[in-house]
Amino acid sequence: MLNLIASTALLAASWGTNMIIIGLLIVILMMLVILGIVAFFFRLWIQSIWTGAGITLVDLMAMTIRNVNAKMIVRGKIMAVQAGLGDSSGITSKALEAHYLAGGNVPQVIKSMIAANKAKTIQLTFREATAIDLAGRDVLEAVQTSVYPKVIDCPPRNAKRTSLDAMAKNGIQLKVKARVTVRANLQRLIGGATEETIIGRVGEGIVSAIGSADTHSQVLENPDLISKAVLSRRLDANTAFEIVSIDIADIDVGENIGARLQADQAEADTQVARARAEGRRAMAVAEERENLAEIENARAMVVDAEAEVPKAIAEAFRTGQLSIMDYYSLRNVQADTDMRKSIATSSNASTNAQK
Repeated sequence: MLNLIASTALLAASWGTNMIIIGLLIVILMMLVILGIVAFFFRLWIQSIWTGAGITLVDLMAMTIRNVNAKMIVRGKIMAVQAGLGDSSGITSKALEAHYLAGGNVPQVIKSMIAANKAKTIQLTFREATAIDLAGRDVLEAVQTSVYPKVIDCPPRNAKRTSLDAMAKNGIQLKVKARVTVRANLQRLIGGATEETIIGRVGEGIVSAIGSADTHSQVLENPDLISKAVLSRRLDANTAFEIVSIDIADIDVGENIGARLQADQAEADTQVARARAEGRRAMAVAEERENLAEIENARAMVVDAEAEVPKAIAEAFRTGQLSIMDYYSLRNVQADTDMRKSIATSSNASTNAQK
């Protein structure tokens, strides 16, 4: 009995010792995990503390769980804080995480906010910057374009046509190349028209301005007339840009389109007149042929009538209305008539021969 009690006491003592050892191992393992996590985020955490970014170790761990690039978020927040853009500007770690999870470019947004803040003349909020970035626009390029105006070639260099062709009222063609200086309008960047619209509107305005000029020499003497006419039309309405200036880079004199059009019109009129004359000639030929047909028809009728004369004479002989002497008298008259006709024909022929 004493042996059983002793063995039980020893077993309990060994079990307690084992539990203590297991507990110590668990504690050590947890401490190692915590130390590993701390070591993994230690550098980012220290950077956040020293720079005043305000991102805690728990926040870093939560970012990893949410599959967020903690290094990108910390660096973005540090950049914003160092540039004087804190939580009051809306740039919080939560906002940066939300923009990252939405597929946005966090470094570009931070750089654009810093550039706008340094410029001091550009009003750009963090919400607007993230909206522009999520809309697919390069927000940093937009801010840079707002600070430093951008020059757009009209027509573009990669276009098939190398110049804008327009014709003055006197018919002379002018080939124009222009350069449009624009500044980005951040408030209209979302939903505003792009560079293609600016190029199209400016090209239309240049063609209209040249077309309203009386002569091409007026445009050559004062190219700024084109710029003033185009700028007065407010072509940057509902676009993402503000037109600063329109400069005429080059003007060349092209063809005399007016003269060519007049020559083409004269040729067309000549062809129409020829067609009408040919129609009248064809109608005259047709009418002549109709007259010839009527003459032949009349001759046929005369032949038919002459064929009835012998029949009538024979009928007159049978009825006694015509004697033989009357018949010979008729033949003598007919012979005399044929002789006179023959004489007249020969005299006309000799007269024509003498002429």
